[in-house]
Parts: sequence; structure tokens; C-alpha cells
Amino acid sequence: MNRICFSIVLVVSIWLSGCNAGVEPKDHMGEIYSVALNSLMEEDVALNDHIDFIAIDMSQIEHFKERDREQVLSNFKERYKVDIMEATFEELKEQGLYNEETMALDGVLLKIEKVDVTFTNEVVLEGSKYRSGLGGYRGTGNRSS
Repeated sequence: MNRICFSIVLVVSIWLSGCNAGVEPKDHMGEIYSVALNSLMEEDVALNDHIDFIAIDMSQIEHFKERDREQVLSNFKERYKVDIMEATFEELKEQGLYNEETMALDGVLLKIEKVDVTFTNEVVLEGSKYRSGLGGYRGTGNRSS
């Protein structure tokens, strides 16, 4: 898979009053993930042309609450006018949404691959956007409270 790698800084729209107020980023993961995944959608927008769906792979996310999961899916359903689903690449293949001949999805697959919350409450995310063996994006972003 051909991926473009470089750093991006995510502007996360979370109104946190700061580390001293005892606000934990882990209490706002639904918002943080939504903004990060939306940022991935804004990168390499040519991958978004003529998509039938957006699949979000949340299988690698540890300690992700059901309400956070629902918030991410709900935010995407409101923003994008295509089918939104939670699925891995393997699940998309099983559902027949990956064309073996063209080696491409009929949509895009977004994935948060790694999340680190530092002792200073900085959230560092690594994610990717996949459409085909020739079209994808990988980025890293961070947010400090």
C-alpha cells in the first residue's frame, strides 16, 4: 500500500479549561477521535470522489467507551451523505466492498492506529485513510489541553 507520510497538526475543537482544572482528555475521546478522523477525510480529497461509504476501523482503540464509538459514528452520519459503518479492512472484503480486480474499495477506510496520552495531557494520534493500493494517506497529529 502506497502511503504518504508526514506530520499534521490537528486543530481539535474541545473547550477544555486546561490541565490544572483536572480535565482528562480520556473523558473526551469521542470528540478527539471525531476531529482526527475528519482531518483525515480532508487530506487527499481526491480519495473521497464517488465514494459509496466511509468505514471507520476502531478495532485498535483500547478503552474506548460505547458512547464515544456512537459519537464518532453519529458525527460522520451528520457530516457526510454516504453510508457510515464500523468495519475493518478484512470485514469490508468479506462484505464484498473491496474489488479484487481493481484492488480498491468503493469507499474509504479510516483508521486510528495508535493513541498516546502523555503525562502533560497531550494526545498524539496516528491514523490512516485507505482507498486502494495506489491511494492512501497516513498522518500524525497532536492536541495539548
